Amino acid sequence: MKNINEIGLDISKSRFTADKLNLLLANYAVFYQNTRGLHWHIKGNEFFELHDKYEEIYSDLEVKIDEVAERILTLGHSPEHKYSKYLEVSTVPECQGISEAKKGVEHVLDGLLILLSIQRDILDMAADAKDEGTVAQMSDYIQQQEKLVWMYTAYLNK
Repeated sequence: MKNINEIGLDISKSRFTADKLNLLLANYAVFYQNTRGLHWHIKGNEFFELHDKYEEIYSDLEVKIDEVAERILTLGHSPEHKYSKYLEVSTVPECQGISEAKKGVEHVLDGLLILLSIQRDILDMAADAKDEGTVAQMSDYIQQQEKLVWMYTAYLNK
C-alpha cells in the first residue's frame, strides 16, 4: 500500500493532478487580480453593470483559489503561494489599465477560456486517477464558467 496516499489514491497520479492544480491556482490568482483591476478601472456607460459583474467574478475566484489549494493539500501535496511563481507559469496574461467595457469583457472571456482548457485537462487526469473529488470539483467549475462564457459572448454580441 506504499503507492497509495491518505485518501486511497495512487501517489504518482495524485502528484500529476496536484501539479496541474497548481497551474490552475496560478492562473486563478492572475485572473483574480486582473478582474480586481477591471473592477477598479471601468469607466463609461456600463460602469455600474460591469463594476458589479467584475466583483462577482473576483469574489468567486477568491473562493475557488482557496478550494483548489485545499484540494492540493487533500491530495497530499503543497499549493504554491508565491505570486512571482504564479506570474512565471500563468497562461492568463496580466492586464493593466483597461477601462473600456468591451476590452474588459474580452479579457474576461479570454481568461475564462484559458481556465476552461486547464480544468478540462485536470478533469481528464483526475478521472484517469479515479480521483472523484477533483473530478467533481472541476466539473462544477466547468459548468459555471461555460455559462459565463455564453453570457459574456452574448454581451459582446458575438
